Formats: sequence, C-alpha cells, structure tokens
Amino acid sequence: MRNYPALTRSIGLASLTALAACNSPPIIDPMTAKTPTTPAAPMACSMLPQGFVARGIERNVSISAAESVPAGITVSGMAQPYPMPAHCKLTGKVGERVGVDGKPYAISFELRMPTNWQGRFLLQANGGNEGAVVPAFGNVVSAGATTNALMQGFAVLSSNGGHASLPPQTPGADGKPVALVGGNLFGLDDQARRDYGYQSTAVMVPLARQIIATHYGEPVRKSYMMGCSNGGRHGMVAAARFPDLFDGIIAGNPGFNLPKAAVQHAWDIQSFSAVNPDIAQAFPPADMQLLANAVLDKCDMLDGAKDGMVGNLSACQKAFDVQALQCTGSKTASCLSAPQVTALKRVFGGPRNSKGEQLYSDWPWDAGVGASQIGFGSWRSWKLEGPKVPTANLPIIGVMGAGSLAYIFSTPPKPVAGNPPALLESLRRYDFDRDAPAIFGTAPGFTESSMQFMTPPNATDLSAFKDRGGKLVVYHGNSDPVFSVNDSINWYQGLDKNQSGRARDFARLVTVPGLNHCQGGPTTEQFDLLSATVNWVEKGQAPDQVIATARVGINPDVPKDWIKDGKPRTRPLCSYPEQPHYRGTGDLNDAASFVCK
Repeated sequence: MRNYPALTRSIGLASLTALAACNSPPIIDPMTAKTPTTPAAPMACSMLPQGFVARGIERNVSISAAESVPAGITVSGMAQPYPMPAHCKLTGKVGERVGVDGKPYAISFELRMPTNWQGRFLLQANGGNEGAVVPAFGNVVSAGATTNALMQGFAVLSSNGGHASLPPQTPGADGKPVALVGGNLFGLDDQARRDYGYQSTAVMVPLARQIIATHYGEPVRKSYMMGCSNGGRHGMVAAARFPDLFDGIIAGNPGFNLPKAAVQHAWDIQSFSAVNPDIAQAFPPADMQLLANAVLDKCDMLDGAKDGMVGNLSACQKAFDVQALQCTGSKTASCLSAPQVTALKRVFGGPRNSKGEQLYSDWPWDAGVGASQIGFGSWRSWKLEGPKVPTANLPIIGVMGAGSLAYIFSTPPKPVAGNPPALLESLRRYDFDRDAPAIFGTAPGFTESSMQFMTPPNATDLSAFKDRGGKLVVYHGNSDPVFSVNDSINWYQGLDKNQSGRARDFARLVTVPGLNHCQGGPTTEQFDLLSATVNWVEKGQAPDQVIATARVGINPDVPKDWIKDGKPRTRPLCSYPEQPHYRGTGDLNDAASFVCK
C-alpha cells in the first residue's frame, strides 16, 4: 500500500488546500476492495474536518477534531509500554439528537489512521454497556497484549455505541443520583437500544471506510472486527446481520444471548443467597478452591498430562460429580455443605422457570472456578465478591448486571435504584415466570424486544457471510462466569449441522481451558488471534492452532511453577472439537509437547 507522507509531498499542500476548498472528496466506493481506475488525491489529516463530505449516510455527520499524533506514545493495557506509530486521530459524532427521555444522544467515535497504512480497517467492538469512546488502538487481547491493530498498520475505529453513560452523581428522574445505573438509562430510549444492539455498526463502518478512503486516496482493502464480551456479541451479530461488512471477525467470550445471560444473574444471586444472604460468605475462597481442586482431581489427566489444566472439557463433565463433595456430617474444610452443593447444581445447571423450561445455557465444570483475585477478571469477582469500588464488594453480576436487566433487557424497562444493595435486592425478587418473558417483550414506544436487537438473527446459518468469503473466529474461556462456553459450543454445533459438517471452512470456535471472562484464571491467556485471522482471510492459512502464553507473575491465578528456565508455559489453542492432548513426552510447559486432536 502507499505511504501517505510520500503522496502528500508529491501532490503538494496547495493541491490539498484546493481539494478541501471545493468541498468534494474523491469518489471512492467505500464498500468495495477494488482500486479505483484513477487514483484519488489523499486528504491531509488536518483537512478532514472541513474537507470530508459523507455520502449515503442517513444521519448527520460531524468531525469535531483532527490531530496528527507523532510516533512514540504508549498505551495502557499492554504487556509493556510499546510505542505507537505516527497516525491521524479523528473524533466526531453521528446522528446527534434528543431522545424520548430528553437526554442528548449521538454515536461518538474515534478513528486512528496510521501513517504506514497496510490497507486494512478494524472495528474495535467495545464491551460492557459501552457509553464511552475507548481509545481506538485495537489491543489484540485484553490480557497483556503485546501488539495491537494500530501497530500492525490497521486503521482502527471505536465508538460509544450511540449513547453516553451518565456520571454516578447525575440526578435521576427522582432527583437522587443515578449511581450505578448511569450506564443503563439509555435503555429508556428505543433508538439508543437499537444503536447499542446493532445499528451503530451499520452506520459507522461505511462512514469510517469513506473517511479512510478520503484520507489515503484509496479504498480499504480488507475489513476486520474484533471484541470480547459485548464486543464478541457485536462480532457475531455483524456476521449474521451484515455479512458484507467484514472479511474477518474475532469474537471473544461472546454474550450473543446476553438478555438470557442476564436472567442467569438473577438465578445466581438467588441460589447463592439461599446459602448465605452475605453472598461472599456463601462460598469463601477456600471452598471454591476445594471445588477447583476436586475438578482437577477427576479431570486433569484426561488430556494425558497432570498439569493443573482441564484440557478435555467434554470428558470432564462425565467424570466429575459435585455431589461427591457434600459433607456426610458437619461442614469441614474438606467438604461442602448440602446447601452449597444444591446451590452449585442450580447455578451450573442454568436458570429454569416453574415449568422446568431452560431459560439460558448450562455451564461446564472447569478448574478456573477457583480464581479468586478481586477485580474485573476472576470467577469470584463476577459471581460472589466484587471490588469495593464500585460494587461495594457485592458480585459484579448482581450489581452491574441488575441495571442492564432492568433498563435494557426488560421491555418495557423496569426502573431500579442505582445503589448496590437495591440492585442486588432487585435480582433476589426476580420472578422467572413473571419477569423473564420481558426479554422477549415489546411495548408502545419500544419496537423490538431485547432478544431482537441484541442477538444475531439466524445465528446458526451465516450462509451469506460464508458465501461472501468471510471468516469468523470465536474464542471462549471454559471458566467464563458471565457467558457460558456451553452456549458457544451449542451454537457452533448447530452451525456445523446446518453447514453439513463444513462449518470449519469459514468459522472456528476456540475454547480456552481455565480462562475466566476475557482474562484471568489459571490459564494461558496471552494470544494473537488477529494475526491468525488475517492469515486465514488473506493467505488461506486456517487457524488450526494458535499458541497461547501464561502470564506468570502478572496474573495472580497462574501458578508460579508454570515457568521453566525463564520461559512461561505455552499451550496450543485448538479449533473445536479438537482439544490439546499431551504427546506423552516433553516439557509440560511447552506447547510443542501437545497436539490438537
């Protein structure tokens, strides 16, 4: 691809000024990978706010600022402070309006375009409730990335999903601070719901491609999308709804049935509360480690290696029975009480209504349930005991999940106070017969149910995406406490059936032993699926296995002996249904000692 500064020098600043003055950007089809017959002149970064004109975008577009960022800046969230390349940073808004709730709305965005562009575009699909523009660097993986898309020459787009989260002290309709539901209140506006669910992608990708083509003077060659959690959901939605937008999609720990998973949050809280109203005390860390050790005792060797990891997840579900942990008498350190075992059976079995109908997926037993660091990475923090700020040591699913279930996934919305105790109590009162159907409901002023605007339609088909040549890589942690890996496995099995056993020709599922929600757990969590996907799309090299590395000394859930001669443990990540299996000889910390089969 061309180097932008060289082109700028060749045509001269005067030509760029004239181009901006006539207010007519080069005519380039933003949705094609074909090079125009007559190359268009590029437009300098500083000229874009005045010189760029959007074409075919139904909503009003404004570029508010343009900045030429020199090489050398560093990015947080990486394994170490790697310097970023020189690039053009744009910020802007699309579709500014006032919502039905009287609040301002817009899709705010950031687009970073590197000087040494390689012809690729990446949509950075952000997680959670969005509501803020995360810097558009395209970190390859949330757990200690060693590279990012910008460093690899991608132009990268990030957005707020169509709404801005309200600060906790913002007065609500009752005059009281919105507290922890400030990121959920956009659920009162129907358009904001749809933007969050899928429309922001449909609006922003054609616009970003137009801006990129205008800046460089040539169109995007290949388009990619990458995200984890809600970002993974965005990826699966895009493959189903917008098969023409992306050549490659990486969807991590995808909450593609997010409204159903939110119902699971209420199920969890009620199950754990039955053991102890103080949920953190229902299962102290020692008891969860007891459970993890029991899983390893039955399942560790099923992949041929005693290495503290469950490589053969499917066999483990047959080998492990939580009932065997129940005390025969009084509770001791080596067993679980009858209420604890009952609670675990309920939680891992998934939510049901009084008719016994399954409302979400079940969950697999895996060694990552013992992960106990308090933050936003461990099984314990999500399910049992969150950080002091902002969840007041209450589980993240209970405090943060309750607001989403009430305002975004229930139709009509069911307002709830934003303080942690009130949010937790709303889940304790949740009725699985009366309240759960609201995720499928519509109401006056709300045109789509949450299951319609949040989930990928016909998710087990994807024929249009396949026929266009798209490639989809889904990865999921086996110990994810937020979205069950079984849900992803069931999805992939359905996809494979509909594709007559040939789903792996265009879609891969990678399950990661021990991995919690996008990061954390006793696992090898540092890996680069972006490069693997690019090689699949552009070189035809399928990701049969990708090497993952343990972050020894950084991730507190990783044992200290997962390092030898200064080299941390590595493992192959295999394409489902293949799983890593020990060859019978070789270093247990070396991926070369394992084979996918």
